[in-house]
Amino acid sequence: MPDYHPPLFPNEAYHVLNHANGFENLFANEGNYSFFLQKYMLYVQPIVRTYAYCLLPNHFHFLVRVRSEGELEKVWVALKPTSRKFGTFEKLSSKEQSDFISRQFGRCFSSYAQAFNKQQNRKGSLFIPNFKRKPITNDNYFYTVLRYIHQNPVRHGLRKKLLDWEHSSIHAYYWSKRKSNLERDDVLEWFGGNHSAREKAFWGFHQQGWSDNDLDLEI
Repeated sequence: MPDYHPPLFPNEAYHVLNHANGFENLFANEGNYSFFLQKYMLYVQPIVRTYAYCLLPNHFHFLVRVRSEGELEKVWVALKPTSRKFGTFEKLSSKEQSDFISRQFGRCFSSYAQAFNKQQNRKGSLFIPNFKRKPITNDNYFYTVLRYIHQNPVRHGLRKKLLDWEHSSIHAYYWSKRKSNLERDDVLEWFGGNHSAREKAFWGFHQQGWSDNDLDLEI
């Protein structure tokens, strides 16, 4: 059985997702989506580079690469000013590094859930415990995941076209001249050619359908 909770290591890329408990939704209104992204920017963006995301009513997907040890060091020290006396982030064990990275995701989910519960007058866990992640092992798989994430609203029958779903990073690629916190240029460079050719290839790639080979992304 696949391991959907592997360690999170610096410089490694992952497909990250989580789901609401039971048949509940994570997002009850439009404001919830933007509020969740605010929490993501506060807790998670400092420790990862984000390439794609999609927020759906009862689950979400992110494609990220954990930042370098040097970048994580700054976050670690900022959160724990006294940690300097215990050495640098690089000197932590692999497990300690992974636990720190995982906790930042957990802080994001916990902070959002507390606010959501208060707004919706509900109690109890909102997310399924232990968010899932799958390592990205090569470039082809990276871009398969990227496309899969952007196609998710169509796959689930929520919309007929990619751009019709508002809560997805696909819009940052469509409006590519606007400032974005996504690692957009890194993604487009993979398609080669000049800027215009890259964008054309990017959209052509996203028009390709999915296959049974994509089913292992449903984690």
